[in-house]
Amino acid sequence: MGSSVPDSKTPAMIAVALVVVGILIAAMQGITHGSIGGGIVAALGAAPACLGMWKGIQQETQGTLAISVGAVLLSLGVGAILIVLRVVSWVA
Repeated sequence: MGSSVPDSKTPAMIAVALVVVGILIAAMQGITHGSIGGGIVAALGAAPACLGMWKGIQQETQGTLAISVGAVLLSLGVGAILIVLRVVSWVA
């Protein structure tokens, strides 16, 4: 059974904040051109989100686990899109 400690969604919120910062970095350079730095910052959000997944598994709470999985997918997806857009803008 799960522990009586309330689940923590803080790591997922940190991950989403890093995604937003990555998007803001890319927006300063032109969002349609992407950004290597912004992509890296956004992708770094996967680390705290993985911690949140681990906490969700340990506490056996589906809510924390689901939010953290979404944050991992969001951070890796946005990071990849920003990096690919920058590479495409260099090639084209």
